[in-house]
Amino acid sequence: MSERVLVYKGKEIAAYGFGDPHPFGTDRHDVFHGELDEAGLEDSIDFGHARPALVDELALFHTADYIDKVSRLSAEGRGWLDQGDTPAVKGIYESASHVVGAVLCAVDEVMQGRYRRAFVPIAGLHHAGRGHAAGFCVFNDCGVAAEYLREVYGLRRIAYVDIDAHHGDGVFYAFEEDPDLLFADIHEDGRYLYPGTGHAHETGKGRAQGTKLNIPVAPGAGDADFRHAWERVEAYIEDQRPEFIIMQCGADSLEGDPITHLRWSEEAHAHAAARLCELADGHCHGRIVGMGGGGYNRRNLARAWTRVVQSFVETS
Repeated sequence: MSERVLVYKGKEIAAYGFGDPHPFGTDRHDVFHGELDEAGLEDSIDFGHARPALVDELALFHTADYIDKVSRLSAEGRGWLDQGDTPAVKGIYESASHVVGAVLCAVDEVMQGRYRRAFVPIAGLHHAGRGHAAGFCVFNDCGVAAEYLREVYGLRRIAYVDIDAHHGDGVFYAFEEDPDLLFADIHEDGRYLYPGTGHAHETGKGRAQGTKLNIPVAPGAGDADFRHAWERVEAYIEDQRPEFIIMQCGADSLEGDPITHLRWSEEAHAHAAARLCELADGHCHGRIVGMGGGGYNRRNLARAWTRVVQSFVETS
């Protein structure tokens, strides 16, 4: 097993985006990789490249009708995949499929013992539901990865940890009644920010009642508030003893993001990544995959994601 960290790059995942003036532009990939190149981590990193996800793999999470809809509207290159946030730009099916494929490649590399840590910058599209797009997210690579881990590798207890400013509603509601999908999400209070969900009382339904952890924080919350909330996440993951950790590390929670109101620094991301690696070492044979998620201030996302990779390196 390599002690190096696997980081994904390439034009296929870089292409995921919606052009100017949409905040989710295709420049985000190169901005991150430029910062990573300056971080002096080259001796500790290997680079991976995406393949497109198969339709059957997308269908582990998404409905057939929805997959067909994305394919059709992507070919036409017009209209919307949701109610006005996610345009059906030409080729979006192919780029979204490569995002999912990159995550599944990362899962394979980790599960087959070649790496313990992997990071996919253009990924973490946590708003898409099983049958719809939402919030700039076409296919929910996080949800596909969880189902893939179960279908292909027979895992049951998978931890999903999300520190994006926006609530990971597409993951939460897809697994709201599933007690084995462990869900912990620190996000800006939904009373002030899209998608308006993730209230503290939302802890799962049915057999899963009480198994999910949503921690909304007030606009303007900083690193001290994050650390306080993080203690609850860490205790929850320690208690639940997962077999694999998925980390969605959206950088829109950093101070200066143009569409959110939190005030964390990249130290929050570095701390969360380091602590999750320790938990992964204790419970998951070290297995963790990080996904970039949101972030619309380019300097912020470059620095936050680079610190995540650095934490992965330092704990390997």
